[in-house]
Amino acid sequence: MVAIRLQPRASRDQVQGERGGAIAIQLKAPPVDGAANAALLRFVAERLGVNRAAVELVRGSTSRSKWIRVEGWTADQVRAVLLN
Repeated sequence: MVAIRLQPRASRDQVQGERGGAIAIQLKAPPVDGAANAALLRFVAERLGVNRAAVELVRGSTSRSKWIRVEGWTADQVRAVLLN
């Protein structure tokens, strides 16, 4: 599992780096009706080059602090791709 710190309603979709052990991601999507969660899963899938169904939100559906899992990837592999 990978820790994510999400900032919705940003000016653009991007990875900001690492903060407190979590990957900081900014997304344009608002935190309404799960839009930011869906955008996060799409964003991560696109960055990793995997199918959207391979990315799962494990914890934090109503929080800015989230945990995701990517099928077939280790946490270190996900972190390496997202932070580079």
